[in-house]
Amino acid sequence: LVDSELFGHVQGAFTGATHSKDGLFKHADTGTLFLDEIGNVPLTAQYHLLRALQEGAIRPVGGQEEHEVDVRVIAATSSALEDDVQKGRFREDLFYRLDVIRLEIPPLRERQEDILFLFAHFARKNAEDYNVERPDLEDDFIDSLINYEWPGNVRQLQNFTERMVLTYTGQRIGADVFERLVPFNSAEKKP
Repeated sequence: LVDSELFGHVQGAFTGATHSKDGLFKHADTGTLFLDEIGNVPLTAQYHLLRALQEGAIRPVGGQEEHEVDVRVIAATSSALEDDVQKGRFREDLFYRLDVIRLEIPPLRERQEDILFLFAHFARKNAEDYNVERPDLEDDFIDSLINYEWPGNVRQLQNFTERMVLTYTGQRIGADVFERLVPFNSAEKKP
């Protein structure tokens, strides 16, 4: 399925392939393709991905013809690919092919100064999208927000903020509400 999404497939290539379909590489031709969580791609798909990057050509699943593509790939991962290479879970040659320019973004818990900025952005956007009033926050709510570890990083903060805006529209809320909004009711505090 990963190969089909990336490279497309021809009609009849597998059960349910009732028509041919272009993959993401074909759609991104002369542009950029963002591959999130590249460390989760199966080894067989990694081989095909490496080939596409090196040769500048793709072959749809079940197809015989190759199609040239000019695609810039940006890949992201939350895992340490070097460790995955050592453990045989990620191809070393693909790692070096992707590792041209590396941007390392520290987890949100190491960027406390970004938490309030992102939170305010998400709160404003969600309130506008749902046409509701943002909650009014007490100081202890903000303290909890900043001191929480955010193990799910920015995605967790974004979902948390949406849940808060929808659940407590226009209400004044404090740290007790923060504790209820955090998954598993486990607000982790920094030491």
